[in-house]
This record gives sequence, C-alpha cells and structure tokens, in this order.
Amino acid sequence: MNPLTRLAYAPFLAQLVIIRRCNLACGYCNEFDDSSPPVETAVLQARIDRLKALGAFSLELTGGEPMLHPDIYQLIRYARSKSFTKVMMISNAYLLNERKIDALNEAGLMEMQVSVDGVKPNDVTVKVLEPMLPKLRALAKTARFKVVLSAVLGAAKPDEVLTVARTARELGFRPRVLVLHDAAGQMHLSADERATFAQVKQTIGARGFREAGDYRERILQTGKAPFKCRAGSRYLYVDEFGDVHWCSQMRDAFKKPLLEYTEQDLKQQFYTRKSCADACTVGCVRTQSAYDGWRAQPVEQDAPRRLPVV
Repeated sequence: MNPLTRLAYAPFLAQLVIIRRCNLACGYCNEFDDSSPPVETAVLQARIDRLKALGAFSLELTGGEPMLHPDIYQLIRYARSKSFTKVMMISNAYLLNERKIDALNEAGLMEMQVSVDGVKPNDVTVKVLEPMLPKLRALAKTARFKVVLSAVLGAAKPDEVLTVARTARELGFRPRVLVLHDAAGQMHLSADERATFAQVKQTIGARGFREAGDYRERILQTGKAPFKCRAGSRYLYVDEFGDVHWCSQMRDAFKKPLLEYTEQDLKQQFYTRKSCADACTVGCVRTQSAYDGWRAQPVEQDAPRRLPVV
C-alpha cells in the first residue's frame, strides 16, 4: 500500500473473529454461539495477510472466546511475524491458568482485554469477580503483556461496577468502564446506573473517560453524541466467515468479503456517513475514528459515492 494512502485511510484497528463459540452464555451478548467450530488456521492466516496488505496497524483476535481456538498461540505468533504495531486479544479469562498465560507470553501477545460484569453471578452473567478473581490474580502474577480490565455498567448491580474498577487498580491492570449497549450499539441506563457512572468517573479519573470527546457523558446528557464514524476504514470488524462489517452490532448494515476488500473500499467507507452513529456506544469504533474528526464525511449512506482524490 502507498504510504500516503495508508496514513489517510488504513485501519488503526482490525478485529478478527477466530471462533464464534464461547464457553459462557452472557444474557446481553449477541456475539457468540455454543456450537461453531474454530475457523481453520490457514484461512485465518490468509485473512491476517490481507489485513496487513490493507495497511492495518493493530490486530485484535476476538470471538466468541479466542482461547477455545486450538491454534491460538500459533495465530498470535503468526500475527507478530507480520509486524503489526500491536497484537491483542479479547478474552473472558475463564479458561486461563498460569501455564496458558506463560504460553501467551511466549507467543508474543501484547495486550489482553477482559471485561467483568460485576461481583456476584446473576441471571444475566457469571462473568463476575467471585469466580474470576483467581484467574485475574494469575494474570497479575504471570502476564508479561498489558491487561485492560473493563467493568460493564448495566450488566449487574451498579455498585458492583465500582468494586470491579477498584480491583483493576489493585491488580495493576488498566481500569476501564464499558456501558452496556443493545444489539444496535445504543445505550440504555437507569437513573441508578447513571449515578454510578458519575461515581466511577471520579474513581478512575475523568481522564480515562475523555476518549473520543467523552461521548458517554454526552449521550447520557443529551441522548446523542454525533461523530464521523470511520468504520469500514479506520476500524474493521471481520467475522468468522471472513466478511468485513462496520462493527459487530451492525452486521446487517454492511458486508463485503475481506479477501475482496481494496483500498477503494477503505476510502469509500471512510467517507460514508453511518445512520447509527449519533447514539453509538461502540467504544473501539469511536476511538479509532476520533483522529479523523476534522476531515470531511460528505457521502450519505445510500447516496452515490463520489470520493475525494488523494
């Protein structure tokens, strides 16, 4: 890829689904099943090659639960051989032990994101501190990669989110708070959850909430936080079938096979306005789009696409 084109349009982050199956069944999640086989390793390597050819800077392996893939360590090593700026993984951490964490170290994993929904199991989730704390302590003891521990506001009692955020700090992880969104990426919080959000903001520090223009606070106050969504360009979500979508929540809105994706597609999606953007709470899309907020986005979602020449 031409270096200028890469700087102008290439993905800052590409998320690649390597298996849809998960060992858990969180009631709010629409990104898993309990039966899908892992994507073949050779197929995933070809997709990693294509993402690199499209100029992607960072790669994040996701699912489902990536630790269920039998070749997870091989895939991490392969991705590291392609010189991405970062090679990361999203995991629920349930399957981890010190031996597996050591193997992730040796494979070259650079960052892991783990989300914890609360403190005690409830009807929605068991991905909570009570059963997960031994896994998190093993990560704190053994991992040589960065760990981001995210509390999820909306999945459990509001006060439990504060406990998760404090635990992240105690274990030496980077604390983060996610806000539960619906299948279209939209936020719905009760009055108690809104109050807890303000407390969490104080606990973690306002700086941690300023990503992408403090969009969560803007949505809570006004119901929307308009931005120029660059999904399909600065951010790519590739599902288990090898199709690029705007994000995991809007899989029905846009689809194109990754192996057919071109620089022209990156440009086209960069300039395409997304109808779901104003109230979007998909943080990875907002943060990867924030760098280009100053650049025009004149193309309507369903309008004929005339692109600027770069």
